[in-house]
Amino acid sequence: MFTKRRNLSFHPIEKIASIGFVSGLSLASIGTIWAIYLESLLKNPSYVGYLITFFTIITLVSLILTIPIVERKSKTKLFFISLITYFFSLILFSILSNIYAVIALGIITSIIVSIRMTSFGLIVSDKSRKSNISRNEGIIYTFSNLAWLIGPLIAGFVSAKYGMRAVFIVGTVFMFVAILLFKSLKIVDNRAEKRADKNLIKVMKEFFREKKTKVCYILGGAVNFWWALIYIYIPILIIESGYTAKYVGYFLFAVAVPVLFFEYFFAKFAGKHGFKKIFFIGYMIMGVLAILSFFINNLLFILALLVLASIGVSMVEPTTEAYFFDITPKNKRDKYYGPYSTTIDVNYALASFLGAIVLSFLAFKFLFLLFGFIMILVALLSLKVKNVIESKKK
Repeated sequence: MFTKRRNLSFHPIEKIASIGFVSGLSLASIGTIWAIYLESLLKNPSYVGYLITFFTIITLVSLILTIPIVERKSKTKLFFISLITYFFSLILFSILSNIYAVIALGIITSIIVSIRMTSFGLIVSDKSRKSNISRNEGIIYTFSNLAWLIGPLIAGFVSAKYGMRAVFIVGTVFMFVAILLFKSLKIVDNRAEKRADKNLIKVMKEFFREKKTKVCYILGGAVNFWWALIYIYIPILIIESGYTAKYVGYFLFAVAVPVLFFEYFFAKFAGKHGFKKIFFIGYMIMGVLAILSFFINNLLFILALLVLASIGVSMVEPTTEAYFFDITPKNKRDKYYGPYSTTIDVNYALASFLGAIVLSFLAFKFLFLLFGFIMILVALLSLKVKNVIESKKK
C-alpha cells in the first residue's frame, strides 16, 4: 500500500544558502531601519555616522581577537551560537529606549556579528572546491541578496504601520526560524583538525606581505565602503527629505533587484573569463553614477542613479571573495580568511567615519563626491590584479 519515498537530499551549499537567506531576512529588516532608528535617538546624522563607526570598530577588534578561536574550533557550532545570541539581542533592542543601553547592547551585538561573519565564510569555503568557488559564492550571495530584497519591504511596511520597534520583533522571528532550520539541516564541519596559526600578528604580517593579497583586501572591502552610503546615509536623507520609513524600504528593495538578478551571472562569468574586467567595470559604474548624483538636486533622480549603480555592485560583490579564494592556496584559506575578512569592517568604519566628517562641515551632496572618487580609484587599482580564470584550472 505504501511505497517508500526517496529522501530529499540537498547539497551542502544549498543548505548553507537557505540558512543565510532566512537569517538574512532578519539582518535586512534591521539594517533597513538601523540608521534612522539611531538618528531618532541621537537627532543628528553625523552622530549616527560616528556611532556606527564605533560599532564597526568594535566588530573589527573582536573579529581580530576571535579569528584564532573560529579557525581552531568548530565553525558550525560557533555560527549556531552566534545565531542564538543575536536572537536574544534583537529581543532586547525591541524594548530598550535609553541611548546608553542601546550603545551597550550594540557593542555586544557587534562582537556577535564578527563571529557570525568569519564562521559563515569559512563554512562556505569548507564546502567548496577551487574549481567551483565562484559558482558557490554566487549562490550564497544570490540567496543573501534575495533576503535583502524582501527584508526592506517587510521592514518598511511594519515600521510605517506599527513603528520601528516592531521591526526588531520581526527580525527576532526570522532569526528563530533560522535557528530551527540550522538544527534540522544538520550542517557539520568537513574536518576536525585544528590547523590555525596561533600567532595572529605573524599571520597578519604574512598576509599583507604579498602584493596580491593587499590588492585583494582593498578590492574586497571597497564594496562595503559603498554599502555604508546606501544603508547609513541614504535612508537618513530620505527621512530628512520628508518621506517615511516605507520609502526607505522601497529604495533598498530597488537597490537589491539588480544585485539579485545579475550577481550569479557575473560570478559565473568571472570564473570563466577572468576577474579583471569585472572588477574594473563594476567599480567604475558605481563611481561615475555617484559623481553624477552630486550634480542633481532631485532626490528621486539621485535614488534612480544609485539603483543603477547596483549593477556595478552585482559585478564585484560575489567575485571579490571568490578571487581571494582563487589566489589563496587551499591550505592557507582558513589562516588567511580571518585577516581578509577584516576588510569588511575596516572599509565600513572608514566610510561611515568619513561620511560623518563630511556631514559635519558640508552639505549632504558632497557625500556623493567622496564615495564616487573612492570607487573610481578602486576601479583603477583593479587593473593590477591577476586575471585568474577558473575554467582553465583542473
